[in-house]
Amino acid sequence: MRSQLLPRPPLAATTARAVPTARPVAARRAAPARRRRAAPAAARATFSPGEREAAPRSPATETAAGRLASATQQRSRPHPHPPTPSPPPGAPAGLTPELKVALDKFTTDNAVVLFMKGNRDFPQCGFSNTAVQILNSLGAAYETVNILEDDALRAGLKEYSAWPTFPQLYVGGEFLGGCDVMIAAYQSGELVEAVEAAAAE
Repeated sequence: MRSQLLPRPPLAATTARAVPTARPVAARRAAPARRRRAAPAAARATFSPGEREAAPRSPATETAAGRLASATQQRSRPHPHPPTPSPPPGAPAGLTPELKVALDKFTTDNAVVLFMKGNRDFPQCGFSNTAVQILNSLGAAYETVNILEDDALRAGLKEYSAWPTFPQLYVGGEFLGGCDVMIAAYQSGELVEAVEAAAAE
């Protein structure tokens, strides 16, 4: 009974506390713009087209295409050719006219000539030993020349035959080849035919 006698608060005051005052729509939309931080001065800086291309890029932001282009440009730069080294003092002069005449005569006067490391009785490398075994199996007469005894002969023969390694086999005055060529010609039967033809002349 007592609570019914208490005076009620004014309706306007209650409504004012329960309903918040709404802000205008324009103010709500503009609020985030006021909270946005200003960009750093470095980010606001402007570049001309040339300056933008020259601006450095960090490895993390550089694209794969850019790295490839940079690497291609580096590889495409011309490099100067190194100077050709001159032969050391005292090195063999190569094929001289006198040596060429001597080789021409020796290879034509003998039907089969093997220029090798060592001789037929004591080959001094495995390839020379194989060449000797092949010629021995044919039963043909042949001459051997030890190129280890004369550096000038060794250097001149490489130019004379245009073949960089030894042994070197000449049959009938013609250069046949090295160890690998001898093996192939022996297996095919061409070597025995060439040796027999040279011996018959």
